[in-house]
Amino acid sequence: MAIVPALDLRPVSNDIAIAHVPANVEAEQALLGALLYDNAAFERIGDYLQGRHFFEPFHQRLFAALESHIRKGQLAEPILLAEQFARDPAFEELGGVRYLADLVDRAPPAANAPDYARAVYDLALRRDLIRIGGDISTMAAQGDPELSARDQIEQAEQKLFTLAETGGVSQGFVTFADALHGAVTMAAEAHSRDGGLAGVSTGLIDLDQKIGGLHPSDLVILAARPSMGKTSLACNIAFDVAKNYAWEPQPDGSKKTVRGGVVAFFSLEMSAEQLAMRLLAEVSGVSGDRLRKGEIDAMEFGRVRDAALEIQEAPLYIDATGGITIAKLAARARRLKRMVGLDLLIIDYLQLVTGGAGSSDNRVQEVSMITQGMKALAKELSIPVLALSQLSRQVENREDKKPQLSDLRESGSIEQDADMVMFVYRESYYLSRMEPREGTEEHFKWQEQMDQVRGLAEIVIGKQRHGPIGNVKLSFNEDITKFGNLARDANRYDPH
Repeated sequence: MAIVPALDLRPVSNDIAIAHVPANVEAEQALLGALLYDNAAFERIGDYLQGRHFFEPFHQRLFAALESHIRKGQLAEPILLAEQFARDPAFEELGGVRYLADLVDRAPPAANAPDYARAVYDLALRRDLIRIGGDISTMAAQGDPELSARDQIEQAEQKLFTLAETGGVSQGFVTFADALHGAVTMAAEAHSRDGGLAGVSTGLIDLDQKIGGLHPSDLVILAARPSMGKTSLACNIAFDVAKNYAWEPQPDGSKKTVRGGVVAFFSLEMSAEQLAMRLLAEVSGVSGDRLRKGEIDAMEFGRVRDAALEIQEAPLYIDATGGITIAKLAARARRLKRMVGLDLLIIDYLQLVTGGAGSSDNRVQEVSMITQGMKALAKELSIPVLALSQLSRQVENREDKKPQLSDLRESGSIEQDADMVMFVYRESYYLSRMEPREGTEEHFKWQEQMDQVRGLAEIVIGKQRHGPIGNVKLSFNEDITKFGNLARDANRYDPH
């Protein structure tokens, strides 16, 4: 009996008939036959192929059944699968168990399964591309009073990015089994890594222990008053992640990050050169202030030159566009992810991002829209987004200057949308501005206090969805604006 494909004759778009839609039912039959004949061939085709990539609806269901049986360690062959499809009208129409037997009889060698899988997958992407193209064409022709042409371009780019990254447009619901599989995979990767981190390491041991690294899909807010060092901390983290970048190739030709990562830094306040100067000071150990003024000797210049050679290959990308909108920021991040990859996105700082032309005059509502956009971007790209934020002046009016959640400017939305909120606090900054007159007993006491807190910084974790809140002590070198791990001195270090 010949294999007769069942065709779905519904139109894909207004202009393209199904006859012109890219599909190869014979390649689908060959792949399914190879898998039915030799279940071990399933391991060779990679995880990128899913049931929805098949053109024939019954083939979609058959592949899903095959996958389910094989993953459970059960035999997947025509007689056993025929029971599962006993009440499937399409199965009976195609010939029932005889159809499955024919697939096995005509099966190509199992070694060819990966080639057929790639052909099925490629045709599925082309069909999705045609659908998206039809949607874009229709939207552009009809127009939308609420969307400008540029907004439509950004929407189209988002759909194309989703297709490029996931191999299909958004699928809506996923089963709990799929979600559970992802969670177990994350836990296994964390277990296999040095230090047991589930997320991207910040390079600061005590901070990593407290937060487990920066997790994919998380929006992390790093807030502080001016001059506390939040940009310095963000630079430290960015460079540490970039310099430790390591990847391994995947069967589908993509790269999987195994350590560190590619970093995008949106510097809305400082220029790219100023940011690079900070990194040069940090790596070379030469004071940034003296670097800017040119007050360095030949030996120090040699250290700066060596540092520049060391860091120039780090995958750290800087965008210094001021007043950028959240839509443009998202579009540029997607583009970078598509072109070279992206594992961490840093924004310095949140209050300098704008909502766009159609945003509300109410700044609180605009910030709410921006933070929601950042959280959505973190989920879409499956990367951590670290956004810096200013604190309100009410901190200065309190006797205890340690920041808290209520100090966040436009705090409602920031506090609500963030997965984690961290504050940078340096007691020495405030204490140095309270110096009494020299020679007095008060000055002697003040000097003692300064000696105890000089070179120390504290990260206050005010909110964390995945773990406990608390404080982390770090060292801080003011000359080169570098945060570091604090020596475990019992007199100066309190892990709680």
